[in-house]
Amino acid sequence: MKILALIPARYASTRFPGKPLVEIKGKSMIQRVVEQSLKAFEYVYVATDDQRIFDHITELGYKAVMTSTHHKSGTDRCAEALKLVSDQLNIKFDIVVNVQGDEPFISPQQLRLLVKAFENQNTQIATLIKKIENEQELFDSNKPKVVTDINGKAIYFSRSVIPFCRNHDSKNWLKQHTYYKHIGLYAYRASILNEITQLKTSSLETCESLEQLRWIENGYYIQTIITDIETFSVDTPEDLKNILHQLHE
Repeated sequence: MKILALIPARYASTRFPGKPLVEIKGKSMIQRVVEQSLKAFEYVYVATDDQRIFDHITELGYKAVMTSTHHKSGTDRCAEALKLVSDQLNIKFDIVVNVQGDEPFISPQQLRLLVKAFENQNTQIATLIKKIENEQELFDSNKPKVVTDINGKAIYFSRSVIPFCRNHDSKNWLKQHTYYKHIGLYAYRASILNEITQLKTSSLETCESLEQLRWIENGYYIQTIITDIETFSVDTPEDLKNILHQLHE
């Protein structure tokens, strides 16, 4: 399989402007993501709409492509970047991995694990999930939960706690059921990536503010893979402080 890893990167983040270029122990955040991705894949490109990010990456000797400023999601940016890179290299990629640009210490092991999902020919989209270990995570609406069937196919994602454990005190729900949170890392078959970016915004997606519900609502097969590796994303300057503190412990 020909695999293309794409790292969508915007400069104009609402909560943390310039986030991709922020320095973390002598390297920019986006540089760290690229370097971790290259430990797992041969073809790694940053997909950005900002000349500063493009110049930074190419000056380091890594690969980048300039994409439109009008994309509403990283998925849409990946779809455009797939075409640009495919045309540039004259390569037909089978799988596209959407690597989060705000996870500077992402594990190459996780990236490789994600791609293994495509050994199942039915898999159209793959993503990672992790067992929830405490109540704080369980009831945190910023950590989407996922329910799957017995084969790991995603049935639904929600910011609410699903399933609702009836007849039990909420403090005991983790003892009654194994809950999983969603790790926001995706891989797609190249043909499927092009299809899902043509779909109209769905009502479930709008309600939960989770784009993967659009794909489920339209009948796409999302295979989940369980990981035991914790991820650390940087959404705010405070997140960065917390990560740097952990690194010094």
